[in-house]
Amino acid sequence: MKVYIFALLLVTYKYLFRRENYGCEVVCFTADVGQGIKELDGLEQKAKASGASQLVVKDLTEEFVKDYIFPCLRAGAIYERKYLLGTSMARPVIAKAMVDVAAEVGADAVAHGCTGKGNDQVRFELTFFSLNPELKVVAPWREWEIQGREDAIEYAKKHNVPVPVTKKSIYSRDRNLWHLSHEGDILEDPANEPKKDMYMMSVDPEDAPDQPEYIEIGIESGLPVALNGKALSPATLLSELNTIGGKHGIGRIDMVENRLVGMKSRGVYETPGGTILFAAVQELESLTLDRESIQVKDSLALKYAEMVYAGRWFDPLKESMDAFMEKLTEKTTGSVTLKLYKGSVSVTGRKSPNSLYRQDISSFEGSEIYNQADAAGFIRLYGLPMRVRAMLEKGI
Repeated sequence: MKVYIFALLLVTYKYLFRRENYGCEVVCFTADVGQGIKELDGLEQKAKASGASQLVVKDLTEEFVKDYIFPCLRAGAIYERKYLLGTSMARPVIAKAMVDVAAEVGADAVAHGCTGKGNDQVRFELTFFSLNPELKVVAPWREWEIQGREDAIEYAKKHNVPVPVTKKSIYSRDRNLWHLSHEGDILEDPANEPKKDMYMMSVDPEDAPDQPEYIEIGIESGLPVALNGKALSPATLLSELNTIGGKHGIGRIDMVENRLVGMKSRGVYETPGGTILFAAVQELESLTLDRESIQVKDSLALKYAEMVYAGRWFDPLKESMDAFMEKLTEKTTGSVTLKLYKGSVSVTGRKSPNSLYRQDISSFEGSEIYNQADAAGFIRLYGLPMRVRAMLEKGI
C-alpha cells in the first residue's frame, strides 16, 4: 500500500514536505478561510517545489463563518478579556477539511507546519484525534533539525521555494476573514509599540475619517443576518464589516496572552468586523435576556473561550455548551444601531420584538404594574443577612 504524507500549506510557507524526507507521495492542501487572494498566489509553484504530486485547495469561507465564527459570537467567547479567537476558530475548520481530503486521496498520515512552542500544533492534532484517530501525524518542526524561522527561511531558500518573509521582516502573521494577527520581530518585547506600517486591515484611528458612520446590524436568534437592512450571507456580511470597520480604525488589540503550552506571548490583532459584531450581539442581549441568564451565559463564555483556544472544538462539553447557547439566544432577534468613529464602536440604539424592557415599568412616572411601596419589604428581606451580621457584631 502506498503511503501518503498529507501536507498543509498555510497562508505562510510554514514547512516544506519533500518526498525524499519520507519516501512517499506528498499531497499538499490549502484552505481558503478568507485570507485574501494574495495569500493564495503562487501555491502551485510552492507545492511542486516541495515535491508534491498534487495541490488541493478548498474554499471554506462560508463554512468557517457560519459554523465556527458565529457559534463563538453567539456564545460571547473572548479569551483573557481581549482575544476574539481568530486563529483558534480557523484551525479546526482547516483540520477537519484535511481529514476529509486525506480520506479522499487515501492518505494514512497528515502533517502540519506548526512550531513546537505554539498553540496551533495542539489545535490541529486534537481535531485529527477527534475525527480520525487512526491517522498518523507528522510535525517536522518538532522532528527536524530546524530550530526557528530563520532556519526555515534558509531551508526554503535552499530548495528554491519562495516565501513571503525575510530575515529583516520576520513577523509571523495569520490572516483569515475574521482577523489578522501579528507576532514576532519587535513585538517580542512587550515594551515596544507596534510600528504604524505593520497594520494591514485597519487604518490608524488618528487617520480615520473625521465624521462618524452609523450602521445597523440585523440579528436573528443571536446571529447577525443583515447590514443596514440588507440580508447577507455570513461571509459577505463579515467581509463588508471588515471594510467599514477597517476604514474607521476599529478592532485593534495589543495583548500579552497565556499560551496553552505554558509560556506567555505578545500578539497584536486586527478584528474590525468581529469587534463590531460582538458589540451588536451583546447589546441586543441586554434587551432579550434576564439577569440570571446573562450571568450564567457570561460565566460559561469564559470556559467556552478557553476550550476553543485550547483546540477542543469537537469536545462533547463544548458541543453541549453550543446547544445551551443556541437555546438561550433563540429570542435574541432585532437590530442594533452603532456609531463608528476613530477606533471606537458606540451603541446608539437597539430594538427587539422580544424585548423584556418595558417603558411603562421602567419609567420614573407612575405605573400600575410596579408599586414603589413594595420596594421597602424587598429591601428588608434582601438586606436581612447583612442586618443580622451587624446585629451580631454590635451585640444586639
